[in-house]
Amino acid sequence: MITNPRRVGGAVLTTLAAVLVLSALIVPDQITRLPPGNPVVNALIRIPIEGIVALAILIVLPRRPRQIVAGVLGFVLGLLTVIKIVDLGFFAVLAREFDPVLDWPLIGDGYSFLQDSMGKTGALLVAIGVIVLIAAIMTFMTLAVMRLSRLLAAHRGVSAHAALAFAAAWVVCLVFGVQIVGGVPVAASSAAALARDTALKVPEDIKDQKAFEREVQVDAFRNTPPEQLLTGLKGKDVVIGFVESYGRDALENPEFNTQVLGQLKGDQGKLAEKGFAAKSGFLTSSTAGGGSWLAHSTFLSGLWIDNQQRYQNLVGGDRFTLTRAFKKAGYRTVGVEPGVTYAWPEGNFYGYDQVWDSHTLGYHGPSLSWSTMPDQFVLKQFENLEYAKRQGPLLAEITLTSSHTPWAPLPETLDWNQIGDGSVYGPMVAAAEGPGKLWQHNHDIKEAYAKSIAYSVDTLVSFIQNYGDDNLVMVFLGDHQPASVVVGQNASHDVPITIVAKDKSVFAKIASWGWTDGLTPAPNAPVWQMSQFRDRFLTAFSSDEAAK
Repeated sequence: MITNPRRVGGAVLTTLAAVLVLSALIVPDQITRLPPGNPVVNALIRIPIEGIVALAILIVLPRRPRQIVAGVLGFVLGLLTVIKIVDLGFFAVLAREFDPVLDWPLIGDGYSFLQDSMGKTGALLVAIGVIVLIAAIMTFMTLAVMRLSRLLAAHRGVSAHAALAFAAAWVVCLVFGVQIVGGVPVAASSAAALARDTALKVPEDIKDQKAFEREVQVDAFRNTPPEQLLTGLKGKDVVIGFVESYGRDALENPEFNTQVLGQLKGDQGKLAEKGFAAKSGFLTSSTAGGGSWLAHSTFLSGLWIDNQQRYQNLVGGDRFTLTRAFKKAGYRTVGVEPGVTYAWPEGNFYGYDQVWDSHTLGYHGPSLSWSTMPDQFVLKQFENLEYAKRQGPLLAEITLTSSHTPWAPLPETLDWNQIGDGSVYGPMVAAAEGPGKLWQHNHDIKEAYAKSIAYSVDTLVSFIQNYGDDNLVMVFLGDHQPASVVVGQNASHDVPITIVAKDKSVFAKIASWGWTDGLTPAPNAPVWQMSQFRDRFLTAFSSDEAAK
């Protein structure tokens, strides 16, 4: 028997087109929503209502309108497929879906990150690859739907009966809640839900922008006279430390919390030896898995900043931030930002007198994956450049990045006098395990994450031990929970926050907060929204007339 190669090739293309379209209709936008077992095969055991409706429409249309409708349906399905792929990345990193209205500014930030990580050539090649992939998805999906529409027209009778059979099966499966594997319903409508949710984001985002415009006008402390601000911290130097990815799970998740709890226990004893005490609670961050700048701006502005549009509107205004409050009260205000590798106009918004970034901190050692330099080096340079030279009250906001994903390579704690210009880290980083090997095993990822948190927190405590005096007040907190690869999709957005001081009057000011004594907040410690901290802090440490 002689097989017609052209017919075989046509059958193969038709099969591929059908698989492509079916996959686009029913594969979810979150990895965790894939059924167990063989997720790809199991996910295909579903009946998409969108496919049945499209099938019925294409069957009844005449040739010319059918071609136009098929092209439009293919384009829309290709666009939804691209959104699904982007959603997969967003859920994996930020534990949320992509917002097609508000998240476009992240493209520029992402490209800048690629340039810093891979150089201009590498970033350009990645960008070109992404554009080609999107174009290919859109093109092939459109061609696939148009090919299938021609097949339906050629076999109109069979196609009509198939459409009726699938429609009846979908209704039965929906009514009886039929599920084959993993609690995933056979009667599927995921593509329609994604299209609906995406369309609804436009009016929702417009509404959110108007709400933010109203929220930013409310500020109890904006017009407070300088002499009434932060009077309870008179004579004190204040350090606000953000610890990257320091989430509640680092303390309470039994899979990997042992190392962190052990470190905190030991550090508590070190602080006590130096006469320092601590109180701790929890804040609910406005982001998870990433987007540290959203958390930083929420904490310092007293506004809930959970998307890029809110962030840009915020930093484009003149909100009275916590750092500006210190500046108004007569403090020298500095930002220590090792993660800033390009122009950062936000420094002016926050009201810093000086910003020390990756270019000005004087680091001459190797980078540590995303982290440009070890936390201990950052704190040592803060001591050299600012803390040891202070001539009046100082407010420093310091961002620590050693606990940033991928948590490898991780530096070791050194004697503070050995750090120098950072070149000492060269051999250490060269011998350390890189992310390629580490990320092959989920357990190793979690252990490396915990180790990085223990390192960062211990570095802060060690700084207090070695350089802190009677007038130091340190507030350190996590910016957000780590990526879902560590904590899963359903973790809270809570992060620990701790205040360390030697002067007991500092803690008397916050006695009503109900925070836990020590570096480790109790499971039932108070939980506030991160946006509430600014006003609570200013109320506690300013005069009674400050917010009136």
